[in-house]
Amino acid sequence: MISIFESLRNLVKISQVKIDNSVLVLHYPVSVILLLAFCVIVTAKEYVGKPIECLTDESIPIDIINTFCWMYTTFTIPQASYNYPLQSYPGIDATMDEKQFKYHGYYQWVAFVLFIQAICFYLPHWLWKFWEGGKLEALSKPVNEAIYSGRHLQQKQHNLVKYLVSSRGSHDSYSFRFFICESLALVNISLQLYFLDKLFEGEFRQYGLEVINFLLVNDEQRIDPMARIFPKVTKCRFKRYGPSAGLDSVDALCLLPLNIINEKIYIFLWFWFLLLFILTALTLVIHIMVISSRSLWLFVTKLTYSWSSSQHIKPIIQKSTYGDWFFLYMLGSNIDPVVLKNVLCELADNDDSINDSCDL
Repeated sequence: MISIFESLRNLVKISQVKIDNSVLVLHYPVSVILLLAFCVIVTAKEYVGKPIECLTDESIPIDIINTFCWMYTTFTIPQASYNYPLQSYPGIDATMDEKQFKYHGYYQWVAFVLFIQAICFYLPHWLWKFWEGGKLEALSKPVNEAIYSGRHLQQKQHNLVKYLVSSRGSHDSYSFRFFICESLALVNISLQLYFLDKLFEGEFRQYGLEVINFLLVNDEQRIDPMARIFPKVTKCRFKRYGPSAGLDSVDALCLLPLNIINEKIYIFLWFWFLLLFILTALTLVIHIMVISSRSLWLFVTKLTYSWSSSQHIKPIIQKSTYGDWFFLYMLGSNIDPVVLKNVLCELADNDDSINDSCDL
């Protein structure tokens, strides 16, 4: 299991330059690594064995019945779930009425869906990385390298300040594109929740709450939602022509060991996606509030850099558009705090009204 995550860590490249906020990091790389790991697990036979094993008393080769039931899906009888433990298996009884059958075909697609989900989580990051174009790295790298080499640090700081002064008013598109990608992340998680609910025929939206209720309520008659949505034992109806050219039906009992893994994966994803949705929506609302209020720019700066002084931060904000402030805020997370302090000092000193010593 550990080797899977180590391999995926090498596959998913994590840059040292921070171009995302903390919530977007949960989308990429965290969610991407999790989904790819789950994808590998459900396709690895050493963890789940064969995806399906069917039993029948009839003279049908077991490989044929296994292949048929995997391709054409298996079924349970939802009404029979209420008879458990009177019945041997939840969702299984001798009912012959096909109108009561609930077919389960999702298990064929779980690995593909997880992989596609991982791609969808990567797309907002990819778009932002493309639009960002390595700008933060290009500006922060020379200063950071000068710190370790001890050479030309003041000159590098001065060059950075010169760029920030000369480029004032040119970063609005930068911040707008980040906002678009942040919005896409919210759209992605919303659509993923909707799609999973459709995949499981409306059963996913309440899945986590039902599992909690099942674990907390001590009632022998309670129905296990994990067994209902991800049954480990199902039935399969194999139809063939008999010697008299009539159509015979043969019922097989099928084991789905893959669902032992699936039920755990999707209970985790239910809580994880819900957390992501809440955090992403909250972050987007806060972002909109910050855009609309300069006083919040100062508040966020002071909150992030507690050592900063309003006396020197205010002149910078007064001369900046939101894009300028946002770019400086993102740049600050990629350079040494001492260097950032000096940069803010020099930026403040560019305001003629600030003549006293720079003491943040």
